[in-house]
Amino acid sequence: MRLYDSAARAVREFTPLEPGKVSMYVCGATVQSSPHVGHIRSGVAFDVLLRWFRVLGYDVTLVRNVTDIDDKILAKEQSENRPWWAVAAHYEREFQTAYRILGCTPPTVEPRATGHITQMVTLMETLIERGHAYVADSDVYFDVRSFPEYGKLSGQKIDDLLPAADSAADSRKKDPRDFALWKSVKPGEPSWPTPWGDGRPGWHLECSAMAEAYLGKAFDIHGGGLDLVFPHHENEVAQSKASGSDFANFWLHNAWVTMSGEKMSKSLGNSLIVSEVVKRVRPIELRWYLAGAHYRSNLEFGDAALQESAVAFQRIENFVRRAAEIAGDVSGGDLPPAFVAAMNDDMNVPAGLAVLHEAVTAGNTMLGKGASKNDIATSLADIRSMLDVLGVDPLSDMWAGDSSGSSEELTSVVEHFVQERIASRQAAKAAKDFGTADAIRDELRNLGIALEDGAEGVRWTLEK
Repeated sequence: MRLYDSAARAVREFTPLEPGKVSMYVCGATVQSSPHVGHIRSGVAFDVLLRWFRVLGYDVTLVRNVTDIDDKILAKEQSENRPWWAVAAHYEREFQTAYRILGCTPPTVEPRATGHITQMVTLMETLIERGHAYVADSDVYFDVRSFPEYGKLSGQKIDDLLPAADSAADSRKKDPRDFALWKSVKPGEPSWPTPWGDGRPGWHLECSAMAEAYLGKAFDIHGGGLDLVFPHHENEVAQSKASGSDFANFWLHNAWVTMSGEKMSKSLGNSLIVSEVVKRVRPIELRWYLAGAHYRSNLEFGDAALQESAVAFQRIENFVRRAAEIAGDVSGGDLPPAFVAAMNDDMNVPAGLAVLHEAVTAGNTMLGKGASKNDIATSLADIRSMLDVLGVDPLSDMWAGDSSGSSEELTSVVEHFVQERIASRQAAKAAKDFGTADAIRDELRNLGIALEDGAEGVRWTLEK
């Protein structure tokens, strides 16, 4: 297993710190708005990594935090006219729903920042004692020049950096680039007590405190979006290592989802909310789209590309369902060596998909030639094993009943209608009224329903 380590700027062989176990911390959401596909790409990318580690036999501990106190959340308190905690709780539920409907495995633990103030205070006390942090009235700042490695993760030099955005105008700081560990209370804001006065945590402090609380002073992987490298992850490294922690052995970053070449974000006004996107394609198809690109490559988002990807997945799904009709619900197949090699090569999903598509083509050839049930079962099991790694096996419990994306009631109505038209077409063919039979096929095709005549009868599928 080889992974690209952002800190080393190179692909390194992955060896866990503890044999047989993988410890992983992934930066989660700041719950101040509805999740868009750019947010959720990170969840999907690291879910595929988690699934692959488990295929390799590792016991994985995944920590994914929730930032539930932040300047942006406090701003939403005003614009939405409801308490900050209600804002955070509302959007946290939206994120949970988005992760769930896209099939992301729940993390081992999902700690909230507000639940770990004690650990943050302890970390600040250590940093002050070691000379890496200082108190200014009731605010606490990290002294970036006290940590010689500051800037190493992002490849920057301190003198080239702008003032820290979270406290740029504070003249009490030793250096404009010093960042806030703790912010003193302001009128109307929530606060917690500390030895230096009431206040709330800065953004960066929480992850260092929670990572150590759940994974210890050294763990295998820290992950997150590429936009977090600076300042967030850079500041995490500084806080944690300055306090005496070894912190993360590997840094992994997924690239952006872009639109017209620009990073998808709320500030650009080009975000696409997950709950809206899954009205245009099924959740399994959106996951397929997000998982299909290499995690370190930007993914250009657009409806045409999304629909094209959905159709490609439907072809694979059609094989799986046709093969299952013959072979039954078989699973537990072998992963092709080329697929294993691709996934072990820094999670090269595109190379893995090439192996998958080749297997599906061979499987369809088997079906066309009337291969034996055993051969079809073997092909189906192997293909389902590859799909399961990506979290898109259409026959899995997660996606049960998701063949059309409709409700059970609507599916029943469509099934009844299509079967009735198929029966009429069969009757027309039996009477040698081929014009009527062709007209019925065309009628259904215009409705997005494809018919396929086979030795075992007529099958229908939805096309998009």
